[in-house]
Amino acid sequence: MSKKHYVFVYGTLRTGEPNHHLLHHAQRIVEQCWTQGTLLDVGPFPALIPNRRGRIYGELYLINEQQLQTLDQLEGFHGQGKQNHFERIRQTIHGDRSSLEAWVYVYPNSNKDSYPIIQHGDWKCHRQLATKSEWLYFAYGSCMDDERIRAAGKEHLFQDVVGRGIARGYSFRYTRLSRDGKGRADMVEGSGWVEGKVYRIKLEALRYLYHREGVKAEAYRPAFITARINGEKTTGVLTFLVVDKKRDIEPPIEYVREIVRGGKGFISDRYFQTLKEYHRSVFNMDIESLYDEKDDQ
Repeated sequence: MSKKHYVFVYGTLRTGEPNHHLLHHAQRIVEQCWTQGTLLDVGPFPALIPNRRGRIYGELYLINEQQLQTLDQLEGFHGQGKQNHFERIRQTIHGDRSSLEAWVYVYPNSNKDSYPIIQHGDWKCHRQLATKSEWLYFAYGSCMDDERIRAAGKEHLFQDVVGRGIARGYSFRYTRLSRDGKGRADMVEGSGWVEGKVYRIKLEALRYLYHREGVKAEAYRPAFITARINGEKTTGVLTFLVVDKKRDIEPPIEYVREIVRGGKGFISDRYFQTLKEYHRSVFNMDIESLYDEKDDQ
């Protein structure tokens, strides 16, 4: 039986990227994970410099020995102590629920001053946001709420509503500790699914979302996921995920009202039942009454 290896990929091997076909028969373990380091923009691919200065985001796969040799060839790794393009080392990889050791291809430190740093440590986001003029945006929290967007004077930026999105392999949680000491919405990778509203947005809307989600302050980060949109599997869908995740922080009732109000007409009855049970069991909060409010308005 072939030996198995965990490998963390952060560039052209990620889902939807040019070399992902090399992992076609591999098992993806985690879609959203990170390791420590600095990420450089080398042009057609990124390069990770191992250090403790930041987070590098990518995906975790379980591969066999033959697949590892294929990746070694791609990355120009010929063995320890040899003239390698990339080195292969073991690092700790952190997911939403656990951490483990995996192989990571890293750049020699001698090259660290030769290329610009990729901000926020996500090459896929860096490339997708730099090369496109519009994006499919999956909103699963208060950004589904038209009233909140209208109050900000940004309703003209969110007129192109594509339909319902479903992100499988995630759960809806409140993991963001806000300034008011209350929780804000997040998607945590694992079991279950999250439903939301999908918009087609342009640059001005993206800038608004960066400000609203606190990207500069590292409250949330942009991430690209695979989702089903109106039943069709779609890769490269933009959403925002909490950076520093806590565990089940009670949200303010007005914030929950915005989520319920925004999701009505888009999320399924079955998904609303999962939200209702989560709020009841964890926070002793009845959101059924919030769902009924909109009918009375």
